[in-house]
Amino acid sequence: MIPYGHQDIDAADIAAVVKALQSDWLTTGPEIARFEDAAARRVQAKHAVAVFNGTVALHLACRALGLGPGDTLWTTPNTFVASANCALYCGASVDFVDMDAKTYNMSVDALEKKLRTSRKKPKVLVPVHFAGQPCDMRAIGALAKKYRVAVIEDASHAVGATYRGEPVGNGRHCDLTVFSFHPVKIITTGEGGMVLASNAKLAAKLRLLRTHGIDREKSKTRGAWYYEQVDLGYNYRLTDVQSALGTSQLQRLDAFLARRRALAARYDRLLADLPVMRPWQHPDGESAWHLYVIQVKQRRKVFETMRAAGIGVAVHYIPVHLHPHYRRLGFKPGDFPAAEAYYERALSLPMYPALTDAQQDQVVAALARAVR
Repeated sequence: MIPYGHQDIDAADIAAVVKALQSDWLTTGPEIARFEDAAARRVQAKHAVAVFNGTVALHLACRALGLGPGDTLWTTPNTFVASANCALYCGASVDFVDMDAKTYNMSVDALEKKLRTSRKKPKVLVPVHFAGQPCDMRAIGALAKKYRVAVIEDASHAVGATYRGEPVGNGRHCDLTVFSFHPVKIITTGEGGMVLASNAKLAAKLRLLRTHGIDREKSKTRGAWYYEQVDLGYNYRLTDVQSALGTSQLQRLDAFLARRRALAARYDRLLADLPVMRPWQHPDGESAWHLYVIQVKQRRKVFETMRAAGIGVAVHYIPVHLHPHYRRLGFKPGDFPAAEAYYERALSLPMYPALTDAQQDQVVAALARAVR
């Protein structure tokens, strides 16, 4: 089976992990800070806080921004459930802004209308850089500023992407940015995530919440053994072993991006004559190409035919509001028609750096048979 995504681990990655295993630190050691510093430099962020996974990163970002009972978070229905669940973890409510049928990202027009007409404005907005393509953050950021809404960029798909010539994660149009380092993402730490911040107070809050809400500052005057829990935090830390892998993977990021972009361009050429809709890219951004999503008629038939041929196609995503848990919260089919129409036809083709040209040819040949 050719999977839709797969990690790429080389000898240097393995050596970095082995070195960490042989060190005096397996967790909360120097590798974490080294990884955070490297990531912050890469995306021109002031602060980076590594955590155990991308969902944790979203949760901590919401907590750091003060999201809680009585507040609302808005996100897109075309995302993994974590982009919405993070609000529920904080006791807040969730609503959605429909997607743009062309970019598959949050629609700026729908956002502007909803902000203008809704009686209750969100406290936090979570636009998602779907498949690695950045949202129109300049427009979204301007609307957020006008309506006094905090913004968390969910860039779980977009490590290495750029927007208007600048790296995603630099915080120019948002309060916080979240990355994911799951094995199928652009780089991996096994499981892992990160929150990037421009504001030092937000970064300090994230670090406090990451480690049980414990403050050791008073140990300087009361003894090295002393600490205080000053907030209700969590054990959300990344380990030194994972961080060592992340730092090594970061050194390969340019190569990963180059291969993903070459594969995307090759798909564009190979699929030109097939009855499928290829993904459109906005000229303001350069995608990290976490996913290559096409749209096809009779999606279930095509999906099952390709799976039977050994091609691990996938579907990203079932709109969040259609899941049973969210239907119990009052959402229903028809609420967000662009996302629902897209979902009925969406199909993710294999996309990862180790995918060979020959394997990609095999994918396209199977797709051609399935759609014809």
